[in-house]
Amino acid sequence: MHFEFLVEEPSIECVLLNIVPKILSSDISFAIHVFQGKQDLINKLPNRLRGYRSWIPEDWIIVILIDKDLDDCHLLKQQLEDISRSSSLFTKTTPDERNSKFQVINRILIEELESWFFGDIDALSSAFPRIPKHLETKSSYLNPDSIQNTASVLEGLLKRHGYYPAGMPKIEVANMISQFMVPEQNRSTSFQIFRTGLLACME
Repeated sequence: MHFEFLVEEPSIECVLLNIVPKILSSDISFAIHVFQGKQDLINKLPNRLRGYRSWIPEDWIIVILIDKDLDDCHLLKQQLEDISRSSSLFTKTTPDERNSKFQVINRILIEELESWFFGDIDALSSAFPRIPKHLETKSSYLNPDSIQNTASVLEGLLKRHGYYPAGMPKIEVANMISQFMVPEQNRSTSFQIFRTGLLACME
């Protein structure tokens, strides 16, 4: 089995390189394709999926991973589903009725990649030891997916604890935190939906 990940930015690529091997078995291969932002991914997705449709092997899965940002989550997911169907590819949400098979998994990060980091405070604290591990008990961090502007919140948190006073390097921070992430313990609902989607393919 092989997975093709389509993502909107390099920081997501860093995270996937660190966490996907923790989720999938070692005999499963994967590749990551980075686009120039969210809109670039959406604009190029129809042609990209039609290209896949012409040659994709039966044991390949395409995973589209995109930030919610300020969009309506349901409308964004429906947009991705519509693009997939217009390319004659079945999705996990709408599989082939004859055999329940699918070639595409559409997943939304709510509301940004950094929500996944707040879902694993232990990993955040391991990467940046001055950040206390009891942070997850504070009400503002209880539900990682409800934190708005998570990138800005994370940058502010790092600065308050003496990290990156000149600004947060997203790729470096993403790489450092994701090295310590434990997928099955992450409290972000959007992360767990992503993880269980991958695991379902192996079943």
